[in-house]
Amino acid sequence: MSEEILRLPAEKLFQKEIDALIAAEKNPVPTGWRMSPQSVKTYICGGTVGKTEITPKYIGHERLVEIAISTLVTDRALLLIGEPGTAKSWLSEHLTAAINGDSTKVIQGTAGTTEEQIKYSWNYAMLIAQGPSHEAMLKSPVFNAMETGTIARIEEISRCASEVQDALISILSEKRISVPELAVEVAAKKGFSVIATANTRDKGVNEMSAALKRRFNIVVLPAPADLDSEMEIVRTRVTQLSENLDLNAKQPADDVVEKVCTIFRELRCGETLDRAQKVKGTSGVLSTAEAISLLCNSMALAGSFGNGTVANEDLAAALQGAVIKDEDKDAVAWKEYLENVMKKRGSEWLGLYKACKELV
Repeated sequence: MSEEILRLPAEKLFQKEIDALIAAEKNPVPTGWRMSPQSVKTYICGGTVGKTEITPKYIGHERLVEIAISTLVTDRALLLIGEPGTAKSWLSEHLTAAINGDSTKVIQGTAGTTEEQIKYSWNYAMLIAQGPSHEAMLKSPVFNAMETGTIARIEEISRCASEVQDALISILSEKRISVPELAVEVAAKKGFSVIATANTRDKGVNEMSAALKRRFNIVVLPAPADLDSEMEIVRTRVTQLSENLDLNAKQPADDVVEKVCTIFRELRCGETLDRAQKVKGTSGVLSTAEAISLLCNSMALAGSFGNGTVANEDLAAALQGAVIKDEDKDAVAWKEYLENVMKKRGSEWLGLYKACKELV
């Protein structure tokens, strides 16, 4: 059955690792948790337990992971902030998978998210027929997390309207939800918390109030510090993603991954990696997550319409779609990059330059 599911939750995908960590647990386990904070860190950052190899889920500053985990031991909620593609959602999902064995209590923040989705709503057919009752109530992921003493996730909280964000203030302060229709107040069990993520560069963001920010412990996730770190992240995630997809292609070679990460970092930073030349930036962020998606798309092209090995033509087609988001601005920046940077990098880049040039 699991083979038919497009994307398994983290606790299913890495169930063997989680079970091994729980079985080998020797440290104190907080109320409502399945493993100790030390084991959660091992699950996130990688290591070994017995004969089981724990694959790293987050490649970056381990101290940030420690701060995030220790926050969830307290009664404060956790807010992960960063640019697009800095693994905020990925880290949020794996933290809840390791701590509760359930990463599915999620609210996806959008401009259309309502206060009812944060708290609770009603089955209106039952409400009209029977009046307010526990059976007619539709509990939100946050409500369910409070009742079970687990963690709820709120993705892209800054995309929610201010009044919707503020519905969280009383929940995070008092740790209870009032249901006036039933004249009851539901108090959170030990272990309840919230992990929210916020994007720093989304055009649709709504500034969070100071009152709400004070209810969170904020951890800022930076972009990968250097080319090698970004390449390692990209290789790891492309391998994991491609295992669940019928791409019929080989994993991209190291030089292919290096070229993609180099192009993204240079366009993102506005200069070449050696800082010898300025580069015109693009309207998009060109995040690490987009690099991962681009390489998976290139593999799909190579597997479906090529010989199964990612070629320059496959890479060029994917790059064109990833880089040029705004036709007027990005097309000019991409052409300048091709002529002023890529063309001058010698024979190793010549094939990719020609393939990209044909599409411009």
